[in-house]
Amino acid sequence: MSLKTLIERVDDLVWGPWMLVLLLGTGIYLMLRMRFLPLKNLKYAMKCAVSGESKESGGKGGISSFSSLMTELAITIGTGNIIGVATAMVLGGPGALFWMVVTSFIGLATKLAESTLAVAWRTRNEKGELVGGPMYTCVRALKGRMGKFLGYWFALMAVLASLGMGNMTQSNSIADAFWYSFGTPKAKTGLIVTILTILVVLGGIGVISRVTKFLVPAMGLLYMLGSFAVILVNWRNLPGALAGILAGAFSPRAVSGGLFGTLTVSAFQSLRWGVARGIFSNEAGLGASGITAAAANTDDPVRQGYISMTGVFLDTAVMCTVTGLALAASGVMGMEAVQNGSLTGTGMILAVFRTAFGRGADVFVSTCIALFSFATVVGWAYQGEKVFEFLLGGNTKYNLWYRFVYGLTAFFGCVFSLKTVWTLSDICNGLMAIPNLICVLILSGKVCRMIKEHEAHKK
Repeated sequence: MSLKTLIERVDDLVWGPWMLVLLLGTGIYLMLRMRFLPLKNLKYAMKCAVSGESKESGGKGGISSFSSLMTELAITIGTGNIIGVATAMVLGGPGALFWMVVTSFIGLATKLAESTLAVAWRTRNEKGELVGGPMYTCVRALKGRMGKFLGYWFALMAVLASLGMGNMTQSNSIADAFWYSFGTPKAKTGLIVTILTILVVLGGIGVISRVTKFLVPAMGLLYMLGSFAVILVNWRNLPGALAGILAGAFSPRAVSGGLFGTLTVSAFQSLRWGVARGIFSNEAGLGASGITAAAANTDDPVRQGYISMTGVFLDTAVMCTVTGLALAASGVMGMEAVQNGSLTGTGMILAVFRTAFGRGADVFVSTCIALFSFATVVGWAYQGEKVFEFLLGGNTKYNLWYRFVYGLTAFFGCVFSLKTVWTLSDICNGLMAIPNLICVLILSGKVCRMIKEHEAHKK
């Protein structure tokens, strides 16, 4: 058995039906126990996120709530919103987009719970910085051997995920974009990305948050405007695209032909890829965003949990939906090159935007992918550093070494094959989610009481 085949089999095992049940089941269970408060309070959460209070730094050793959210969005808004959507809709059919959106609404409850817990059970490291996340929640809230085992399990997987999902997949996408658009050698792109990454991450969370606070809103607006342009140019195909997405969610073969070409996927594949890519995009259930949420200077864990929760909605329900509609309406999925597998990932997205911008799409898409991916790379550097620090018993002495290794990893991401990098990232995501979800389920009673008490106080 080849290494590639082994990796693919492990991926299929990790992301089998049991993982979908665990992720979706946890979200549904929490949503019911919270009496649908994440959905009811989505407007309140958005108001908290943009309020003047959330933009105040508030104290030493942390960042503002708004900066925390922007760093979270920088981490989640990346290739999952662009290339991840395209990959999901090819492997799982157009219906995969439907399950991505469903996953995002269910994930609101999961993200609210894990981020609230991360803030509630955070601590300070030897430098006086606020640190938290599922690893600290497991150890401090669960205690005992089980809590320590789950905490270190999560931390180990999160370190690997930071190098894979947070770094290599993103840098790979940047290299692909410049290769397809301008013929830039991937090694050259890798060298530039590595240098820029090291320059930013050496400054720690302070510099990272300042970069993401301005970069995320600008790049999000730019990409949304471009996606809407594609949809408007192909507006006649929009009704058929919507119908195909809804039909494909339950019976993919029913939408064969026309905009979507010849489909050979099952309903389970549609669900599997929609959920997997949805989780990859917004990270609800993975727990990693709680690391950034814990850095916020706030005395209200639930309020910060709500602010963190808005990232799921903006990331998947809004941005992934727009990407999916643009892809479906463009007719690119029905192209022969997509059907035979010779056009995937970045090449597909370029073909989509060329329907509106012609050859100018190369510059637009490359710019968006570069901005999105680089923001994710620098954002994940902080999360990876914090779990690395945790694994060393809270010792910050070697953080600088992690930052250099992290920056060098970007080079390898640029030159490795896309499929191998994405598959390894899927595995790390799944293995990271398991200890986090176990912890959330054990503490579900406590976090739900906190959220209900906050609701009573709010009223």
